[in-house]
Amino acid sequence: MTKGNSAAPGALSMVSVLAFASASIPIQALVLAISVHLPRYFASHIGLDLALVGAAFAMVRLIDIPIDVFLGTAMDRTRTRFGRYRVWLALGAPVMMAGLWGVLQAGPSTSQLGLSGILLFLYIGYSMVYLSHLAWGGVLGPTYEQRNRIFGAVIGLGVAGAVAVLVIPVIMQQLGHSDGEGVRAMVWFIILAIPVTVALVLATTREPITPDHKAHFGVRDYLTLLKHGNVVRLLAADLCATLGPGWMATLYLFYFKDSRGFDTASANVLLMIYIAAGFAGAPFTAWLGNRIGKHRSLMAATTIYSLGLIVVPFLPAGQFLLFAPGMFIVGAMAAGTTVMIRALTGDIADEVRLQHGREWMGLMYALTIGTSKIASGLSALTFVLLAAIGYQAREGATNTPEAIQALELAYIVGPIFFVMVAGACFIGYRLTPERHAQIRRELAERDALYAEAPALGSLTGDDMIVKT
Repeated sequence: MTKGNSAAPGALSMVSVLAFASASIPIQALVLAISVHLPRYFASHIGLDLALVGAAFAMVRLIDIPIDVFLGTAMDRTRTRFGRYRVWLALGAPVMMAGLWGVLQAGPSTSQLGLSGILLFLYIGYSMVYLSHLAWGGVLGPTYEQRNRIFGAVIGLGVAGAVAVLVIPVIMQQLGHSDGEGVRAMVWFIILAIPVTVALVLATTREPITPDHKAHFGVRDYLTLLKHGNVVRLLAADLCATLGPGWMATLYLFYFKDSRGFDTASANVLLMIYIAAGFAGAPFTAWLGNRIGKHRSLMAATTIYSLGLIVVPFLPAGQFLLFAPGMFIVGAMAAGTTVMIRALTGDIADEVRLQHGREWMGLMYALTIGTSKIASGLSALTFVLLAAIGYQAREGATNTPEAIQALELAYIVGPIFFVMVAGACFIGYRLTPERHAQIRRELAERDALYAEAPALGSLTGDDMIVKT
């Protein structure tokens, strides 16, 4: 194992990339569980009030945003022999596991405050693991092409985790277990996958530490990020690109069962196709981004996603074979959009580091996770909307045609609008592959200059210590 402070070598082998990307398996499994299954589990199987569940998820996601910024700041400032982001990944794993254990302890008597506390603890652990993994990936593959490759693998293996938690409830149902027991089995899978994959990453992957040339910085320095046009562009795109599918995901099971006429098993298989399509969508958009540019690949993915979603309401209810191809196309483009945004984040962080002389990778990913959580919080409020119009979420409840129609409109209109806005955010983007290559050359030259400074000081007798 290479030490945490080693210099960044050339491109990693595919085996090394996949070993690093393995941590995304439990991460993305949890993302899917939170987006699709856990809200319905608390409302339908535990029996908690629908508005209570929606309010708890929305509140915790919004409260957790400043925590992400704090964590990103702390990660960028961490200096240990163990590494910068590596130590946070190791610390976050047990916190995330404890939060999932709390989910299993929730019951019908759980209050909104109690549910919010469980979710907040879970989100803190998730943020520590997810943010450190993303930031580590950003510095692990510094070039335009390597970053596409690494995040293509991260999203691709994340798809494997998401597919696994979709298969579990289907298998449980076939074995005669209830939907609620299927969700609990899903949670146990994530709990067990966390230590295995995190240990694999820690044992096999180096962590290049980029030097900081600015020794002292404060909160105001971080606010300068929001003055960069490309940072604002990225955050707006990430907000909308997450809000669209997230909005759709929170309503997915309700929509496909009450409007499209599928049972839980068939709806889960369709969702599995949607998620599994990421195996094709992630590498395809990474390949396309290396040829036409990441921003153009992103715009292509968001356009195809929206066109595919437009078709869904016009398909005959209950016709699995007609829904499957559309779900595959939409799912592939959703995964591709995520790959491009994660890769673009690293490129823009390089641009900001060149201008300000210090590492911003952790905070940049913290900000994008923050926008994702804002989007997730807003999408969770669709539960409050459905409750307000009289939609009944409890198992066996009968809904009026008006409630079903409101569900249909909420499921389709919001995602199409927001995903198209996400693509439009990168119109006029100028951080091309050629410009990024120039930025990397200038960063390498400056890093080499500062690396030579201590040796020069020892020869001349001058005090030229550079803190890194």
